[in-house]
Amino acid sequence: MIHAVESIGAIQAFVQAADKRSFKLAGQTVGLTPSAVGKAIQKLEDQLGVRLFHRSTRSITITDEGLLFLDRCRRILAEVEAAQAEFAVAGAAPRGCLKISLPVEPTLLLPVVADFSEAYPDIELDLDINDRFVDIIEEGFDAVIRSGAPKDSRLLHRKLGTFVWRFVASPDYVARHGAPTGTSDLAAHRCLRHRYPETGRLMQWPVEPALEGAAVPVTITANMMAPLLELAERGRGIAFLPHFAVHRMIETGALVEVLPDESRDVGSLNLLWPASRYPLPKVRVFVDFIATRLARELVGQPPAGSA
Repeated sequence: MIHAVESIGAIQAFVQAADKRSFKLAGQTVGLTPSAVGKAIQKLEDQLGVRLFHRSTRSITITDEGLLFLDRCRRILAEVEAAQAEFAVAGAAPRGCLKISLPVEPTLLLPVVADFSEAYPDIELDLDINDRFVDIIEEGFDAVIRSGAPKDSRLLHRKLGTFVWRFVASPDYVARHGAPTGTSDLAAHRCLRHRYPETGRLMQWPVEPALEGAAVPVTITANMMAPLLELAERGRGIAFLPHFAVHRMIETGALVEVLPDESRDVGSLNLLWPASRYPLPKVRVFVDFIATRLARELVGQPPAGSA
């Protein structure tokens, strides 16, 4: 039987080793030597009667049994952290590590996150920046920012605002190829298309039904927004991107909007975090800070609700 008080440090070491796939990196996080991490995990294995990692001289690989135990350990640590927060002194400064997932969109999100870090220097930020779907609970995220409506009942969410999508190209591209004056003109243009990372399917442009069966050309595809923005700026074609990602470049002249009358699609940006009766102070202040700032930048209105 595992003695919980004696094993919480070992559980933390095990989770870090599983996440970082290294006893050395895990030890740096929890303040132990690689040898101490290995011994703690060995003790866990002896107590459980299973092997948690396959070890070699160069690497470690988590076993199937280890994956099952990892899920339980994440929940245990989350409960411990929640209990600490529940009994923390009211008004104590938020602190600890905050694991956040952001889409790859540098112009809107990263400046706001940087300001949050300056406002709360005792909170360590662990940023996972990508456009893939993440399982917030299973992967241990404290909060994520994503477009689209939330569907997981285990999560709380706050709508940060809405945005429209724009067709954009560089002035150089328009000078060389001309600007489309109607949706049918797209058939003769170079088009930069987004491919959903989860399914591999192309994002449909809202003008496609109007092309009467003709498909929008595919010149370059990418499963993240940032490369499409870069390629559009470099004159490689027309891209269909959220207004918040392109408006500054339109203002500076690096991009121009084409087919402005066709930019009717509206999306929403949402902040999601695991539901909890006692939200951790670090999560609460992040939700309030990000929601207030992004709501103002997206739609110019104060957000509703709170963590």
